[in-house]
Amino acid sequence: MFDPKTNRYPYPEETDRHYLEIHKDRGYVFDADYPYIDKSGLFRFRQNMTRVLLNVVVFPLATVRLGLKIEGRENIKKYKDVLDGGVISVCNHVHMWDYIGVMKGIRPHRSNLLAWAPNINGENGTLIRMVGGIPIPEDTVAGKKAFMKAVGGLLNEYGWLHIYAEGSMWEYYRPVRPFKRGASLIAVINDKPILPLGYSYREPGRIRKHIFKQIACFTLHIGEPIYPDRSLKPKEREKDLTIRANKAVCELVGIEPDKNIYEPEFNDSRRIDYYTTEYGVGYKGSW
Repeated sequence: MFDPKTNRYPYPEETDRHYLEIHKDRGYVFDADYPYIDKSGLFRFRQNMTRVLLNVVVFPLATVRLGLKIEGRENIKKYKDVLDGGVISVCNHVHMWDYIGVMKGIRPHRSNLLAWAPNINGENGTLIRMVGGIPIPEDTVAGKKAFMKAVGGLLNEYGWLHIYAEGSMWEYYRPVRPFKRGASLIAVINDKPILPLGYSYREPGRIRKHIFKQIACFTLHIGEPIYPDRSLKPKEREKDLTIRANKAVCELVGIEPDKNIYEPEFNDSRRIDYYTTEYGVGYKGSW
């Protein structure tokens, strides 16, 4: 939680670690029998009803709450044929509601979301499932195999998979953290492109700042697809795509990786102290 005395969030020592507490465990086991992508009629009906609610109520509310602006929507139309063939989007994870902005930004496409397994088991698990959440199994080899088969099937049926490649949510964090390789691994295995998205921040107005205590307003930037380099061997292809995806997100939010003081490349998520500088570096906007 935010500490008003220090004006800081409790960012962990490792860049992919979580700091929000989950207060409920619904007891789901994410093994080979779990329906990672539930195709039942009832589940699909509930998802469709959730989608109506999103469009009518949630998207407008989130736009006001986040002060949300979206840039780069023209790329959704420009690369329609590419995106219709199955795609993985990646983004920095900086707010509890930032996936709502992603869903709004990529309309009319519908995305599925890779989610931390405890979140699916937690108090918001049903809602996360309704907006396309797919738990990432952590404990069973059979579960991981079933999970990979399910997401591969989704992409090969021309679906959209969204992944927070940093591995966790750090609210209002300014630098883009190193990416874990999972998104690129899935992209390489299924030969699909990655679409970079990125959130930058803007200074809130007086009403937002003093009445709603909002730290910043959000702008979602939508980039252009990047592709696995087929000239490389699979492992090198995966690492190369991880680095290029991270740099693409950095550039979207106004960070120049080669000129700034931190290295965005994959680094096993071990924190480097200057990732947690108070203000970060190089962002678009005034915040």
